[in-house]
Amino acid sequence: MNNGEISREGSLLTVSIPMAIRKRGGRKVVVSPAGAEAWAPSRPRIDNTLLRALVQAFHWQHKLESGQHATISELAEALKLDRSFVSHMLRLTLLAPDLVEAVLDGRQPPTMQLQLVRGFPVEWERQRNTCWLGRSGFGDLHGP
Repeated sequence: MNNGEISREGSLLTVSIPMAIRKRGGRKVVVSPAGAEAWAPSRPRIDNTLLRALVQAFHWQHKLESGQHATISELAEALKLDRSFVSHMLRLTLLAPDLVEAVLDGRQPPTMQLQLVRGFPVEWERQRNTCWLGRSGFGDLHGP
């Protein structure tokens, strides 16, 4: 038994299960270790924080494209927000359409979080291939 240990008396069995508990969208979830097979198919997990930010970014982009605001600075001033914050949030509109759809459906990779938006590549293929979502030490799109 690899992950098990029986006490000297033989009355107690201790089993070690490699896992981590992470906070995702305000909830705690059990995550299997990198490279390990998932214990169960993951259910769609809508990250409300990321979803709201994505919707807001596209709304702001529409305001710029429709001429309601001529510049990001003007938009930020109207929203009473810092210009750099608005600029960073608008980067969400550069996500590949399949990644946007995944966020809307709750199928985004578990490592995709709003705070990782700052450094992702703008090229859609690189977003998928280099896994900008995994910059916090995670190696692929399918697990931590």
